[in-house]
Amino acid sequence: MVPSKVREQFPTFAANYTIAMRFSKYYAAGITAFLIWGFFSFGLRPINHYPSLDILFYRLFFCVPIMLIITLAFRRKTISETRETVKAMAKPEKTKLLWLTLGSALLLVSNWFIFIYVMNHISVNAASFAYLVCPILTTVLAYLILREKLTPLQWFAVGLSAVACGLLSYNNFMSILYSLIVAATYALYLIIQKKIVGVDKFLLLNVQLVIIAIILAPFYPYYSGPVPQEISFYGYIGIIAVLFTIIPLFLNLYALKGISSSSVGILLYINPIIGFVLAAVYYNEPITLFQVMAYSLILISIVVFNSKGFIKKKTV
Repeated sequence: MVPSKVREQFPTFAANYTIAMRFSKYYAAGITAFLIWGFFSFGLRPINHYPSLDILFYRLFFCVPIMLIITLAFRRKTISETRETVKAMAKPEKTKLLWLTLGSALLLVSNWFIFIYVMNHISVNAASFAYLVCPILTTVLAYLILREKLTPLQWFAVGLSAVACGLLSYNNFMSILYSLIVAATYALYLIIQKKIVGVDKFLLLNVQLVIIAIILAPFYPYYSGPVPQEISFYGYIGIIAVLFTIIPLFLNLYALKGISSSSVGILLYINPIIGFVLAAVYYNEPITLFQVMAYSLILISIVVFNSKGFIKKKTV
């Protein structure tokens, strides 16, 4: 916080400092979310002998009660304010909000299921590759749908990312196919979140998870396997629900309040970079020279894409 004397004597500096701090906290939220997701394999791989659909069911059924308890216990004022905001909306706005919320919920659950399947039944590398394609799709969709402007330097960074993905896709068609599906669902989810305004992000996430639970609940008796008997399964599901779902999703939605979808999309590269390192060092998956070159290009693209924001903060 800027001291009052400094604000009085240097109003321009104080204003710029405040903007920079706000900008920094949104960036910090986005970076933290993707750092956490980078280690998602630690929660998933120990239970990879369970069907992907079972993991999805239990992940969701853990998340929803936790979210509801937090919301009802600590966010009643927010519920009341949001209710009043929605009441004040015109009918077309309410309809738009309903469809955007429903659509984003369906995209989120699709992303979860496909990602779990790829992580547990194809490879950590393939799951990481999905989130290499996602930033490019998010950036292009943000430009086409949200009309977010990009500088020539940022387009150059997107081009570097595209080249990197091309290198990684060499002789690996199935990884590309799965990765494109995972990437497209999450990219569209991010875009829709940016279009939903005037609603508390944590409450919005709560509603999305409840919608998903309502949709999936009827399928549970018919498509779930035997009830897991291992206590460790529920421990890992609890970790996945809190550490790898609720916390990073909220941080991600919070970041979207202060920075563009394109910037959040590029920060998403943090996730697959960590996944790549874990695949090579921890899971001993084979790594090629093309992959090393590609991930190096991606690191450069992150710096280039966000360089304008970094320079601005340094000059404040």
